[in-house]
Amino acid sequence: MSATTARAIRMARVALLLFAAALLLVFAFLAWQYLYPVRAADGWNVRVAYDHIEKAAALELDENGNLIVSSELSGGKGSILSITPDDVRTSLIDNLSKPDGLTSFNGGLVFSQESGESAVSSLKNGVVTPLFEGDNVQGLLADGSNLYAIEDRKGDGRLLRYQASDKSVDVLRSNLNEAESVQICPDRQMYYNEKEKGVVRRLSADGTDPVVLSGLKEPSFLYCDARGLWVSEDRSHRARLMLLDNQGNLNIILTFLKAPQELMPIGEGKYLLAEGGRNRVLEITAPK
Repeated sequence: MSATTARAIRMARVALLLFAAALLLVFAFLAWQYLYPVRAADGWNVRVAYDHIEKAAALELDENGNLIVSSELSGGKGSILSITPDDVRTSLIDNLSKPDGLTSFNGGLVFSQESGESAVSSLKNGVVTPLFEGDNVQGLLADGSNLYAIEDRKGDGRLLRYQASDKSVDVLRSNLNEAESVQICPDRQMYYNEKEKGVVRRLSADGTDPVVLSGLKEPSFLYCDARGLWVSEDRSHRARLMLLDNQGNLNIILTFLKAPQELMPIGEGKYLLAEGGRNRVLEITAPK
C-alpha cells in the first residue's frame, strides 16, 4: 500500500468518525429536548395526568366528569377521545383531520378541524351535525347562545361568531395572521392571538384591537380566569405556559414544555394542560 493510499484511508476514517460523532450529538440533543423535565414556578406543581394521547390538543369535560381530548393527527387519522377518571378510554369520533377546537355548546360537543375548508360541527346524541363552514378553524369559544371560532391562516384568517338562534355567521375580524385562539375574561373583555406576530390583542369596539402582550414565541391557546390571562406557546422545545396577572405582571408558570396546547381548569386550584409534543396531558396545581 502506498503512502498516499494509506493517508487517504486514514482521512476517510477520520471523516467517518466525525460524521458519526455529529449524528450522535444530533440524536442526543433531540433526546434531551424530549426527555428534559418540565419545570414549574415556585409554589406550583406539575405531574403527568394522562399519557399516550397522540398530539393531545383540545380539552373539555363532559357532564359526567370525563375528560374529552382531541388527538390532532392529520390526514383523517385524528380523533376525539373520552377518558374516565380511572383512565378508561373510548373514541367518540374517528377519521378527523387535525381536530383542534372543542367546546360544549347548545347541548352538544362542538369541534373544529384545522384542515382547510372543514365545517365546525356538533356531536349530539351520537350524531354529528355541521353548523357552519370555516377555513382552518382552530380555537372555539362558547358564550351563551354565541359560538366564536377563529381561523389559523396566513394573513387572511377570520374571527367568526355563530348565533344558535338563527344559525347566522358574522365576520368580526378579517386579515388575521395565524390566529389560533379567542377567549373572554371575567370582565367580559375578549382577547385573541396572532401566532406569527407573537402577540395577543384585546378586541375593541373601534376595531383597533390594541396589543396587550408582544414578543411571545408562537402563542397558541388562551384561557382566562380570576387569576388573569393564560397563554401557551406552541413551540417544539422550551415552550412556556404564562399568566398575565391582574396587576399586569407576566408570570412564567411552566417552562421546557413541548408544543403545549389547551389549558382547562378542573377546580380546587388545578388545571389540565395538553402537551401535544409529548403526547400527554399534564395536571398543574397552584400554590395554596
